[in-house]
Amino acid sequence: MLASLTNPALVVVDMQNDFVRMGAPMEVPAARGTIAPIRALLAGFRNRGRPVVFTRYVADMRYRPLAAKLDWLGLLDAPTRACVPGFQRSYGDVDGTRDAAAVIDELPPHAGEPVIDKVYFSAFHETDLDARLRERGIDGLVFTGTVTEMCVEDSARHAVHHGYPTILVSDAVSSNHPPSHQATLDAFARNYGWVMNSAEVLETFGMQATT
Repeated sequence: MLASLTNPALVVVDMQNDFVRMGAPMEVPAARGTIAPIRALLAGFRNRGRPVVFTRYVADMRYRPLAAKLDWLGLLDAPTRACVPGFQRSYGDVDGTRDAAAVIDELPPHAGEPVIDKVYFSAFHETDLDARLRERGIDGLVFTGTVTEMCVEDSARHAVHHGYPTILVSDAVSSNHPPSHQATLDAFARNYGWVMNSAEVLETFGMQATT
């Protein structure tokens, strides 16, 4: 099936300063190890003129019903203001400040590449992502980003339910909990779609990662 796809899109999930940067309030250190494979995939997709989509998790009151379960939601409030667009924060691995909710400097979206803001785990829930994909004739999705067992998994499973053949890229997704990371990859490969590393994805779609 994958060989028959003519217009797959790459999705980069929540590779934002407040998740990826050193000392970030919701830091996922392993995410920094995925920057290189994500960059390779971005180059491959862009060189072939294939679509690229970014998502951002943004703080919003609508998530408050989960506060009793997810203690990290308190980080969204003052004084931390995690993932609040426009809030400037200093980090341990870059000079100056950065927008807390912005995509990291190493993976800048190009002009015309959608950046989907979401307040829930899934990039499809209460967003126009599916409409944007269908407008562009996208027939498959390749997921990268963070966190594997949260926003990446939820978005990828919903992609399958929306009818898109879907790939999780094993070396381009990250988590703070290795058992959950691996369990997600195993369950997705068994029940939903494909799990491949970045080199396998590039080979499958006949792409080169050189810029």
